Amino acid sequence: MKPIKVGLLGIGTVGAGTFDVLARNQEEITRRAGRGIEIVAVADLNTARATELTGGKCKVVADAREIVNDPEIDIVIELIGGYGIARELVMAAIANGKHVVTANKALLATHGNEIFAAAQEKGVMVAFEAAVAGGIPIIKALREGLTANRIQWIAGIINGTTNFILSEMRDKGLDFDVVLKEAQRLGYAEADPTFDIEGVDAAHKATIMSAIAFGIPVQFDKAHVEGITKLSATDIKYAEQLGYRIKLLGIAKRAVVNGAEGIELRVHPTLIPAKRLIANVEGAMNAVLVQGDAVGATLYYGKGAGAEPTASAVIADLVDITRLATADPEHRVPHLAFQPNAMNDIQILPMSEITTSYYLRLHVVDQPGVLADLTRILADGTISIDAMLQKEPAENETHTDIIILTHQTQEKNVTAAIAKMEALATVVGSVTKIRLENLS
Repeated sequence: MKPIKVGLLGIGTVGAGTFDVLARNQEEITRRAGRGIEIVAVADLNTARATELTGGKCKVVADAREIVNDPEIDIVIELIGGYGIARELVMAAIANGKHVVTANKALLATHGNEIFAAAQEKGVMVAFEAAVAGGIPIIKALREGLTANRIQWIAGIINGTTNFILSEMRDKGLDFDVVLKEAQRLGYAEADPTFDIEGVDAAHKATIMSAIAFGIPVQFDKAHVEGITKLSATDIKYAEQLGYRIKLLGIAKRAVVNGAEGIELRVHPTLIPAKRLIANVEGAMNAVLVQGDAVGATLYYGKGAGAEPTASAVIADLVDITRLATADPEHRVPHLAFQPNAMNDIQILPMSEITTSYYLRLHVVDQPGVLADLTRILADGTISIDAMLQKEPAENETHTDIIILTHQTQEKNVTAAIAKMEALATVVGSVTKIRLENLS
């Protein structure tokens, strides 16, 4: 059988890794796929570099439209990134009857519904394993391996940059700004790290996973997104003393509020018990914990970025498409796991309605009655206390820190209680609030 022909859009870090791994493991990949897979054309604005990277073994063009419009090409790999030209090229490839492989989580989180609908109508596949957690096959696990389960929740460390920064802050006791500069120097953070440190990248990935886990449309605009820029070394230290680690988690969870089913979709710093496996994921590694009703908890761990780990996922998608290219479109695995006509439009809950536990840190005047005032406010808000830590003030200091861990309660209760606490004359500045998940 003649090889399937592939066009590659963008030969940056991941594109070069894909080209190299495909060439290096060609024999093994062909044995798995049942036919050869060949990258026959590459589009990149830097044609000289692209020619060097490919060793002149395929056609190199500057205009990606040449590839998406080439009738000889069966599959288009989109590794350009962003929402603009990438969307235009993906939609053009689909319109031309080509299958698409993409690592573009931002594109799928914002325009996924449109892209998947177009692919469904045209009878082509859009594969995107590399869009979430790099080389970890979490998409395949959610879409196929766990298909017998009613997924209850997902919690993932799905951004290596922020995990590296938090690990360094904990290990070295340094503040965020200092560690960010070091992460940029070492290449773990981009020159403009906004999408990573503000939680946007993780929210794109959590949005995609939520759609597959619960059979709902992709709804990035409804996700709650919070980054790590306001975290201090002080809170990381206190969390450690209480037996917790702070991680930036992407969370998607089924919930029932006032008798109606809803979905929590949120990204934010989170306290996790240090004894949990996922709490011990350090450096730039990724991990996703999935709770299914039949299988229980399963953990997926590995490199979430990098040339060859991400290329591993891209090529796995190429193999899947190659195997299924001639199959009846009705018998392929649906893009978002559930049949398109069986998707549910369950409400994404506003943050005020989510239920979890909380870490609160207050800087207070060291005088009698302060603790009584704080516990009364929490009791009035029907918030029960799980643990409390009161630090002895330093010598000649008149202020101290009080740390409170609450039992589960709704976010709106905590927000109201914090407003009352901050109004007390004995509470100095703002109350620090970090959500807590036991993941049990």
